[in-house]
Amino acid sequence: MNAQTQPSPTVFDVQRVRADFPLLSRTVHDKPLIYFDNANTSQKPLSVIEAVDQHYRLRNANVSRAVHLLGEEATAAYEGARDKLARFINATSRNELILTSGTTQAMNLIAYSFAMPRLKEGDSILTTVMEHHANIVPWQIVASRTGATVKAAPIDDRGELIVEKYIEMLTPDVKLACVTHVSNVLGTVNPVREIARECRKRGIPLVVDGSQAVPHRPVDVQALGCDFYAFTGHKMLSPTGTGGLWARKEHLEAMPPFFGGGEMIREVSFSGTTFAAPPHKFEAGTPNIAGFAGVGAAIDYYDSIGFDAIHSWEQQLLSYATERLRDIPGLRLFGEAKEKEPVISFLIEGAQATDLATLLDLQGVAVRSGHHCAHPLMQFFKVPATLRASLAFYNTREEVDAFITALLKVRKLLM
Repeated sequence: MNAQTQPSPTVFDVQRVRADFPLLSRTVHDKPLIYFDNANTSQKPLSVIEAVDQHYRLRNANVSRAVHLLGEEATAAYEGARDKLARFINATSRNELILTSGTTQAMNLIAYSFAMPRLKEGDSILTTVMEHHANIVPWQIVASRTGATVKAAPIDDRGELIVEKYIEMLTPDVKLACVTHVSNVLGTVNPVREIARECRKRGIPLVVDGSQAVPHRPVDVQALGCDFYAFTGHKMLSPTGTGGLWARKEHLEAMPPFFGGGEMIREVSFSGTTFAAPPHKFEAGTPNIAGFAGVGAAIDYYDSIGFDAIHSWEQQLLSYATERLRDIPGLRLFGEAKEKEPVISFLIEGAQATDLATLLDLQGVAVRSGHHCAHPLMQFFKVPATLRASLAFYNTREEVDAFITALLKVRKLLM
């Protein structure tokens, strides 16, 4: 968002929302917890925790393998999560959605099953400087095995993708293009629709990392126009080890399986094996059944609040926190894009990010320090690490004030 234009305050009962999240009421180091590490992982509402608990208490069984009632109930919850996720991102069909352990597995599935069979020497994969390692390293691995190369589109000093340069780099050698929907370090929102439109003109498939988008805004994969969209469950109120990969039907039908084993087959014999139809041919073995029961509950929770309310409140918090941070002497902000989600990275002159984070923890404030799995971005800004405060709709202005007070105290200790 534009930091100069603060959204009008709206009524949002954040205290009622906070009551749904048990962990937010705890203390750390005898201080009330202020959890500002939501881009790392979100906290979970009680309904999600109970959904996981109820699975193990009442319906613990494997999916798609037994005709007994427990198996039927477990399968219904697991496949029900697929239905909810498909609706959540507006997929054309539930069969376009592969249930994964998260974005990293999804990206590797695309790399090995889609990209590697198509790449050859002289080909290229295009990504950007602001990407998470999950949207860099898999491409480097398959490129090294095929003779292809990986190239990265640049960003500017505000942390915005130079879109015209990205488009210029969509040359005939590019066989796959990649971009994050929202930067995990900068909060920058990238113009995915525009990029997808330019990729389609050139016949280049587009992969989008949606990990930091789905917790904050409605996602419509049909409207975006990309070919693949990956996301992680644990950043969107869900248990760890959950996520999804949406892909166009024609790609899924053409891609060979990545993992082999049980449940992804139609028939097995020593003369050959035939595979199940998508998405199940990409889901070998026993999945995280309890985790996806939690995913279903998480989507229900998002629906109960609505993204209009979530987005409005988070943008108010982002504006307020950004302006408060600007008043701190010697503080440098990283990422001031016109359109942002509530992720703020910064450093204070003369202080190490890890020292700041450690001392803030003693004040009850949980933030992330480090390179945030984004080494190339740190190299662009010529810093080894940043401090990142990432907000969610269950955070409050009072927490921002307490965070600023703690930060000023820590700054004084380190100066």
